[in-house]
Order: sequence, then structure tokens, then C-alpha cells
Amino acid sequence: MVDHLPSVYQEFREQRPELAAAVDALGAACDEAGPLEGVSHRLVKLGIAVGAQAEGAVRSNARKALEEGADPEAIRHVALLAITTRGFPAGIAALGWIDEVLSREA
Repeated sequence: MVDHLPSVYQEFREQRPELAAAVDALGAACDEAGPLEGVSHRLVKLGIAVGAQAEGAVRSNARKALEEGADPEAIRHVALLAITTRGFPAGIAALGWIDEVLSREA
């Protein structure tokens, strides 16, 4: 997993462990704040990342969705759904990032 983390993020965690712990705790609290879990939870987070055009988050959430057991076609579907909401360029860019992750993880 560490291979996928940008160096700036790794350095942040090393230089500011108290802030990293606080961010981790907030993430855990958000994860537990509602009924979504597993694949559904991860696909929602992937959709948010696609909408934000956050390449690193798209790749991360695609990997994590696979780890949760999501079907690769469900992961791709998230990007396709974004086309009508976020626009064709954003959806296609996300589809490319997702396909790169899926091809590496296969």
C-alpha cells in the first residue's frame, strides 16, 4: 500500500504524526457515522473523488474498492455515471485512471 502513497503524504505523516492521527480519527468517525459499509461505502467515496477530479483519490478508492470485493465493472460504472453529472471529460479521465488501477491489480 505504501508504494501508492505520494511522498508529500508520507512526509506529512512522518513530520506531523499528531495531525495525521487526528485526520485518521476523523476518517474513522465519518466511516462509522452511518449505515454504509464495504463496497457501497467505497463506491460512494470513489464517486466523490471522480466528481472532484482528484486523480490520487480516484486511484486509491478504486484499489480499495477492489480490496472490498467490488466487481471491476461496478468500479468502472462509477466513472460512467459521472459523465452526465460532472461532464464527459471528467468521467473519461476518471475511467482512464480506474482502468490503469484495474490493469495493475489484475
